[in-house]
Amino acid sequence: MLNFQPDQPTASAYDDDFVLWLDAQVELLRAGRYELLDKDNLLDELNAMTRHERRSLRSRLEKIVMHMLKIDFQPARRTRSWSSSIREQRRQIAFLLEDSPSLQHELRTSMDGAYQAAVYEAAKQTGLPASAFPPACPYSLDQILHGEAWA
Repeated sequence: MLNFQPDQPTASAYDDDFVLWLDAQVELLRAGRYELLDKDNLLDELNAMTRHERRSLRSRLEKIVMHMLKIDFQPARRTRSWSSSIREQRRQIAFLLEDSPSLQHELRTSMDGAYQAAVYEAAKQTGLPASAFPPACPYSLDQILHGEAWA
């Protein structure tokens, strides 16, 4: 049983003990006591969760593309860790999409920002100027997510 008292303001529990606050929100939802929910903080947390999932997708795409660029633009320096990183990021994206199929629709929009960030990182890591890389992503989503050439 929780130490949470339904007549206590849940916003203070949010600031004082996050886990207690979460447990209280779950208990209130299960009990159908919606009027006692800390709606503002609950909405903030739910929004933060969706942003986290989207950022994770974009970050993983960025890592894949960065390594693909490094392999294509400096093949002599290719290491097994680059290919290993590509495989791991693909695996993690597959898990994300399995848990949240709606993210499938965000792959294309995530790619725009991910490509620019990947170019920045690839330039930093290779010593090549950013202008050495194509202005738009040269890889299809299928190549990024499943291509054998970089695996």
